[in-house]
Amino acid sequence: MERRTFLQRICSILAVLGVTEAEWLSLGNRYYQALAQPSPRKLALLIGINQYQKIPALSGCLTDVELQRELLIHRFGFQGSDILTLTEEEASREFIEAAFLDHLGKQAKPDDVVVFHFSGYGSCVKLETSPDTKQNALVSANFIQNSQDEKIVNYILEETLLLLLRSLPTERVTAVLDTSYYAPSTVLGLKSRALQELVDVKLAPEELDFLQQLKTQKLPSTPIVLAATSEPKQSAREGIFAGFSAGLFTYALTQYLWEFTPANTIQVSLSHVENSLSKLGSKQQPGDLENLSPKRREVLNSPPSLVGKGAGGLGLPDSIIGAEGAVTAIEEDGKTVQLWLAGLPPQVLLYYGVNSRFTLATTEQLILRSRTGLTAKAQISQIEGTNSLQIGQLVQEAVRVLPRNINLTIALDTGLERIERVDATSAFAAFPHISTVVVGEKPADYVFGKLQEIPSRYGLFSLGGELIPNTTGEVGEAVKLAAQRLAPKLSTLLAAKLWRLTENQGSSRLALKATLEIISNISPRVVMQRETVRAFKTETLIQKSVQTRLTVSLTTPIVPIGSRIQYRVENQSDRPVYLIVLGLNNNHTAIALYSWETPQEPNTEDIKPLLKEVVIAPSETLTLPQTNGASEWVISGPAFFSEQQLIFSTTPFSATLTALNAAKYSSAEQRPIAPLLNPLDIAQALLQDLHLKTEINGTATDSYILDVNNWASFSFSFQVV
Repeated sequence: MERRTFLQRICSILAVLGVTEAEWLSLGNRYYQALAQPSPRKLALLIGINQYQKIPALSGCLTDVELQRELLIHRFGFQGSDILTLTEEEASREFIEAAFLDHLGKQAKPDDVVVFHFSGYGSCVKLETSPDTKQNALVSANFIQNSQDEKIVNYILEETLLLLLRSLPTERVTAVLDTSYYAPSTVLGLKSRALQELVDVKLAPEELDFLQQLKTQKLPSTPIVLAATSEPKQSAREGIFAGFSAGLFTYALTQYLWEFTPANTIQVSLSHVENSLSKLGSKQQPGDLENLSPKRREVLNSPPSLVGKGAGGLGLPDSIIGAEGAVTAIEEDGKTVQLWLAGLPPQVLLYYGVNSRFTLATTEQLILRSRTGLTAKAQISQIEGTNSLQIGQLVQEAVRVLPRNINLTIALDTGLERIERVDATSAFAAFPHISTVVVGEKPADYVFGKLQEIPSRYGLFSLGGELIPNTTGEVGEAVKLAAQRLAPKLSTLLAAKLWRLTENQGSSRLALKATLEIISNISPRVVMQRETVRAFKTETLIQKSVQTRLTVSLTTPIVPIGSRIQYRVENQSDRPVYLIVLGLNNNHTAIALYSWETPQEPNTEDIKPLLKEVVIAPSETLTLPQTNGASEWVISGPAFFSEQQLIFSTTPFSATLTALNAAKYSSAEQRPIAPLLNPLDIAQALLQDLHLKTEINGTATDSYILDVNNWASFSFSFQVV
């Protein structure tokens, strides 16, 4: 079996977006390479359509355009005047093709960078010339050409777009397509960007004529085409976030490029993006539609000249180490700025609180005062000496403020009957920290609905419609009984949500590295690696760190059943750090790494086992668990998705250890990796341990305050096969 076919079969059972971490990250890195190359000019055409004629509207396509535009300007030095956007009714077939020819075709020169982006519906159509073959097509805003004759559609064939991209005179052409072509009969959870295939329709004659013209032209370019899906029967999805909707593919791609800098070559293996994608809750597998020519591959594999800022003109180090956002406006009083915060992890943004703090390259600190979606207002903490403040400056996280009262939100599927939704709302309301919404109306964590194959059974699903293991009930089960049965699982999922909010690999100032390894008889094999970058102070060290972090291994994050694994943790800072390891195994139950006290007396059977802190001294490397027969970590079945969170702190995890010791363990349970008996208590204690003990003026007492100088949190996700 070919490797790609094997991976596709494996990934069909996973609630993740990437084929593999390496394959997905190669997409992000290809995009980065295309954008960061030095060039005389950088041109972009961005298209987003939410409102269509006579079909359900989409929600996130205009946000996608904004996400791309802000990324191109503030992260990669594009000029706003060189970025053309077509949205809503402007994005007709005629306007899109004319804009491509005028804005890109007539202006692009050799060595220019060109970006094309499309967010909207996709579909399939059969051509009269090949009635047995379906052609992929982008659905334009005026896809019904004539209201009197709805059998003629104004689609843009994918083949037409690829020929247009190839016709450009530069090798540095990249297209991002956040759309798909297969529309499932039923959609559970996230909205799909695929339109059902229309019966007996014909493509507009003008489109067919245009296609024939393109086929006669010289095609010098070999573009990179990054698609939200690589499989025919997958749907690109869009999600609801903190006050906005967006395409999962666009949001994950742009957030990754804000926060991190990929490696210097096209092949990338290690970063946090797959974890971010899995948390967005869809199974779509992104892909590259075009094979790279040897010449194009050589261009992309050459080290780029990093572009730090366009409007702001900032230096190289900020570009290398990334940012959470940028200053987009300075208000007249000179004390307040507007921020664009697309670099924050999506799961964190929803809860990002007032009085969170950011730093500028000029060392001033900004205090968050309000936030709506991806935009925020912040106040300059010290007015003196702020003459260097500029629009376009990157901002980096300094202090994260999170509310203490966070709920797990369950979306009720619209396929439930009204009385079922009423009963479910009532049943879930009886649980603390659980709230309900209707699918598609507000952000949610999971979906409660019926199994499609057995409609008389209820279950809990990811936002992408993937059934959560061990959440289905019996046939004919009452809704209230289903909710009561889910209570322990909901508590575990809420705990996981809380510890995911600590993730800060991109912004942490602690110099740490952690590697997941499979133990073999020869030498440990690296599965994946996480490393902080912003702790390094010099350009040379940052570049070395990035290169090492991303090229240490090209293996995929797959762990076979029966493997023995371990974490290799390196404390590269000048302070001792404390470590807690928590996670959800492939059964979706909570687990933890336990460090048991070694009994000093020979007869200690009746003494309650106790846990001790895991401490890593400066410059020390520690493997966990210790690799001996009594403390092995062996991965068991079933084949599914597993995730672990490694949380580091410069202060002891006193409350967490107390909560862990409060559980009743037997001597037989004294294993290094074991079930977490009280996951929600542990997650809350963990946040309390990370909470700054020094008060920040104006911050509510019902908030957690986390300082990037004092904590780091890495997320590891892998496939068990």
